[in-house]
Amino acid sequence: MIRLFYGDDRLKMKEEAKKILGDNYEVLEGVNIQLSDMPSIFRGASLFSDKRAILITDLGENLDAFEKLDQYLDTPHEVVLIESKLDKRTVAYKAIKDKIEIREFKPKETVDPFLAFNILKTAKKDGARAVKMLEEIEEDHDPMMILGAFVSQAVRDYSAKQGIKEKRVLEELSKLDLLMKSSSMQPFSLLKSFLLQVSLL
Repeated sequence: MIRLFYGDDRLKMKEEAKKILGDNYEVLEGVNIQLSDMPSIFRGASLFSDKRAILITDLGENLDAFEKLDQYLDTPHEVVLIESKLDKRTVAYKAIKDKIEIREFKPKETVDPFLAFNILKTAKKDGARAVKMLEEIEEDHDPMMILGAFVSQAVRDYSAKQGIKEKRVLEELSKLDLLMKSSSMQPFSLLKSFLLQVSLL
């Protein structure tokens, strides 16, 4: 089965793909796929199993390969395509749009600053409670947006009171920002770990 996810919320798309594909799956960059690779990708078996789990990123940028996708809709494998952009005007899209699952993933545009303030304020006293508050909004928010809201609030806190704790919170948020951009760990797990640390700073 082939599924196609597209949109700006790449983290959410990858999380959803992992739910479908499990922990062991192949990752292929669509731009590097040759037409001659298509049969082995969509119909070829692996050494260990007849059914494979495959994640393909940005195949839409490889027009030659994307245009042939409709020839492989009968694949026995679990295949998830992740696309940053999807041109719905193309012949290739029209050939598949009614035959496979296609979902758009849009991050929530903003995070309520009052909510971010409450979570960060709570974390300074009770990290576990702050984690629960985060879990209540996790489903509907982009983790990077939440991080940005925390940073904005922490900067305001530091401007109002340039204390040691306020400075440490900013330093930890700076480290968290780098980690979330470079680590393979789940972004919400990193946010929760930060909230648990805040009360100890």
